[in-house]
Amino acid sequence: QVQLAESGGGLVQPGESLTLSCVISGRISVRNEVKWYRQAPGNERQLVGSILIDGHTYLVDSVKGRFSISRDIAKKTVYLQMNSLKSEDTAVYYCNLPFGLQSYWGQGTQVTVSS
Repeated sequence: QVQLAESGGGLVQPGESLTLSCVISGRISVRNEVKWYRQAPGNERQLVGSILIDGHTYLVDSVKGRFSISRDIAKKTVYLQMNSLKSEDTAVYYCNLPFGLQSYWGQGTQVTVSS
C-alpha cells in the first residue's frame, strides 16, 4: 500500500517562508517523479512543480525563483521549500506520485498567507 502524507502547512505572513514535506511510504521508490499541486478555494487543482527521476526539478513560472523542490531518498521524503510567500499562494498543497496506471495522492496541507 503506497501512501503519501503532506505536512508543514500553516498560517504565515506575506514574505515569510514554509517548507512542506511529503513522506512516501510503501513499496515504492522516492526516485520516481513526484509532483506538487495546489488548489485554492473555487479553483481547479494546479501543478506547482515536480522533481524528476533524475533529480532535476521543474517549477511553474508563478513560483519560479521563490519555490524549490528537493528530496531525501533515505527519508523517502520530498520537500517543497516556499520563500517570499504571497497571498495568492494560499491553497491546499498536495503531493502526487504517478506510477504506471496508478496515481497516488496525499491528503493535502493548508497554506494560508495573510497579514
